[in-house]
Amino acid sequence: MRAGRMRHRCTMYKPVLTKNKSGGFDTTWLDIGKLWAEIVLPTGRVSPVAEQLKTVVTAEIRVRSRKDVVAGNRLVEMVGGRAIATYLIGAPLPNNERDMLRLLCSNVPN
Repeated sequence: MRAGRMRHRCTMYKPVLTKNKSGGFDTTWLDIGKLWAEIVLPTGRVSPVAEQLKTVVTAEIRVRSRKDVVAGNRLVEMVGGRAIATYLIGAPLPNNERDMLRLLCSNVPN
């Protein structure tokens, strides 16, 4: 893949369960690295959920192959040090050469 297409700067986070005071667990997000990505937004849909409209945007994100990219992690797109979009990784799919990953993601509301 040419580097020119990977123009989106992202930070990847993994979920970490921390014990709370009531005996349950809270999910916190641990920063595991920055990477360059190509983000393509192929589809979006609006669906009624519990008498409210819910917007779901799916994205296809291409990154260079890394071992720490797994389903359940989050990618946050950064512009000028500010987060503009957050995506939940649903499935990391390697290409035939195993040098690139195609991530099937959905947006996470802020």
